[in-house]
Amino acid sequence: MIVKLTYRVEEGARLGALLWEFGPGWRMISSAMLGGGIGTREWVLNAQVVAGYARMDPVDHLRSLGPGGEGVGMMTAASVDRYVRAADGGVEAFATVGLRVPTWAAAPEGFEDPELAPMRVGTINIVTVVPVAMTDAALVNAVMTVTEAKSQALIEAGFPCTGTASDAVCVAVPVDGPEELFGGPRSEWG
Repeated sequence: MIVKLTYRVEEGARLGALLWEFGPGWRMISSAMLGGGIGTREWVLNAQVVAGYARMDPVDHLRSLGPGGEGVGMMTAASVDRYVRAADGGVEAFATVGLRVPTWAAAPEGFEDPELAPMRVGTINIVTVVPVAMTDAALVNAVMTVTEAKSQALIEAGFPCTGTASDAVCVAVPVDGPEELFGGPRSEWG
């Protein structure tokens, strides 16, 4: 897998894009608008867009920025060139983080509306690469584990939220090999 950082100009702004090129032989699960769900994919794109993005064709926009073929496309107003990478036991995770509108998964009644907070760039996008094949159920578990880890990291860093309303996740696994049955937090690959 190769990760590339490129730049383009849109709406007068210099915007970055991260592209993971996996090639054939990969299966992914994603909550992204382009390539979301479970399926075989060859690339993942995390494209920076202007704050207040208002285009009504985000899937077509992402497709035009990708290399062609089947892939996953995410977008964020956060600076993608400030991504972070972590690796442990053969698993790699990449994240771009912006907290324009931090939110709770279930806000209590009377909770202050985060839309009224000062404007900051937003969206947390996470791409995780696991080196073993997984069943569909294990892939769903892996997405849950990534999301739980994101929420835990935010809370431990002092942010009173579980993420933003526009966050996206992608977990990539090879197609070939014995399929792992588990992807939860206490499993070998969770």
